[in-house]
Amino acid sequence: MRAAYLGPAGTFSEEALAAAAPELEAVPVATLRDVVLAVQRGTVERAIVPFENALEGGVDPVLDTLALEAPDVALIGEHVQPVVHNLMGPEGLELDEIETVLSHPQALAQCARWLAERLPRAVTVPTASTADAVREVAGDAPHRAAGDGPQAAPGGPVRAIAGRPGRAAIGPRLAAERYGARVLAEGIEDEPGNATRFALLAPAGSAPPPPPQDGPAKTALVYWGAGSGSPGWLVDCLTGFASRGVNLVRIESRPRRQGMGSYMFFLDLEGSLASEAVAEAVEELRRHAEVVRVLGSFPAASA
Repeated sequence: MRAAYLGPAGTFSEEALAAAAPELEAVPVATLRDVVLAVQRGTVERAIVPFENALEGGVDPVLDTLALEAPDVALIGEHVQPVVHNLMGPEGLELDEIETVLSHPQALAQCARWLAERLPRAVTVPTASTADAVREVAGDAPHRAAGDGPQAAPGGPVRAIAGRPGRAAIGPRLAAERYGARVLAEGIEDEPGNATRFALLAPAGSAPPPPPQDGPAKTALVYWGAGSGSPGWLVDCLTGFASRGVNLVRIESRPRRQGMGSYMFFLDLEGSLASEAVAEAVEELRRHAEVVRVLGSFPAASA
């Protein structure tokens, strides 16, 4: 089976796919929205997308596309991938030559303190993916002053001065291997233990049944609805889970793109839809919300 992931080759998504489902044929796709829609449109049988980051929270393009544009896509599993950011550049580039750092916005945010301390004068430039950033800078050649070799201003370091400024990128080591970049600094993320939870996607019609209720499982859903502007509505929506002992492990709101004050709510809860308590709580939620969509009920990741 073919599985879409956020490309190009060398992204954290490719790393996660290789770890979670190495038997699948990896298909790089340009944007996270297009990864989800590749399953919706039937051009691939599976996909993997970043769903939640330990530092940055939910991945908005994925959440929005699943809720608003992909009614026939289901979550069938999850995989937690450690995130280790590395600073990379072309051969010959040194840290004190770097004037621009490229990467995906989340990667830049997750390394903001390191960049401020170590490269305070560098400008950050967002890219579509970490691998795009590494691929773009890997072919750069340091542009130095004319002469037989590197030259330095009196009392100062060697710097790239002619043509394109010294550029580096933040990304996974896999990207350096793919594009021939040199790792300049390892593990530059600001917080240790950073990880991303990836969701495995499949057409809803081919999704496996909910896992047995006695095993570790999660159920993900999104809802919005009538009465959402009334006092106590959100509490009423959640009471059915609490009264049945169903633990909510994540709740997040996102705008529905229908004007100010219109929101949808994403829930992750412990337990399988095969559990009577979970099934009853979801049915009670349907009495309060206009739309309730179960995104998936699947085995929980072990870490």
